[in-house]
Amino acid sequence: MQIETSYVDVAVAGKLMRTFVAAPADDKRYPGILFYSDIFQLSESTLRWVKRLASYGFVVAAPEIYYRIEPAGTVLEFDDAGKERGQADVDALFAEQFDEDIAGGLTWLRDYPRVSVAPLGIAGHCTGGHIAFRAALQPEVAATACWYATGLHDGKLGADADAGSLARSGEIGGELLMIFGSRDPHTPADGLQIIHKQLQESGVDFDWHIYDAEHAFGRDIGPRWNPQATDEAMAQTVAFFRRTLGG
Repeated sequence: MQIETSYVDVAVAGKLMRTFVAAPADDKRYPGILFYSDIFQLSESTLRWVKRLASYGFVVAAPEIYYRIEPAGTVLEFDDAGKERGQADVDALFAEQFDEDIAGGLTWLRDYPRVSVAPLGIAGHCTGGHIAFRAALQPEVAATACWYATGLHDGKLGADADAGSLARSGEIGGELLMIFGSRDPHTPADGLQIIHKQLQESGVDFDWHIYDAEHAFGRDIGPRWNPQATDEAMAQTVAFFRRTLGG
């Protein structure tokens, strides 16, 4: 399916949250998905992933997560300097600010003319996977796909040493798709056990998939990229959203 893309400004907390939007190139309406990036923001690799998901029949909106701190359009490089700057930006933000961004993004997506009147979806990678998990707490979210969410097992999110996200998993009313790499130092084996155990005990409806891959295996540049795992995880993500959101 061919797609079209654009940037929009979503007003949140007196600021403009620059957001990339990808949708099928026609005049139909499709299920909406809010996507949160890794700490490098809207890199070309991330935009390719967003556009690929949209091509399966979704409207995917990806906001810049540092709009409160960085100039609009800031994209960080995949190097040590970019990683340090991205981590510093994340560490300057609190979970309550991400929650405010989520609320603003969901409101915009729900009202966007290209989005069908249906439950909304959420997706995210790395730190964005943790933000996506917090978005799953919102009642209008029917489905959330978290790819190698960082900080879930110990609660670390931005400036919060423990944002309590995992402890609130019982509040999630929609379904979860949890995807991790087995060789992820950000979520080691004991961290995976903590997450899985809490999700089971909370009673949330979730699918659990572990790949023989590293952290950020879906980023299609650099040595961590695992094309086979990426393709399989993308197929699972598309099937998950089609089943839960329609389209």
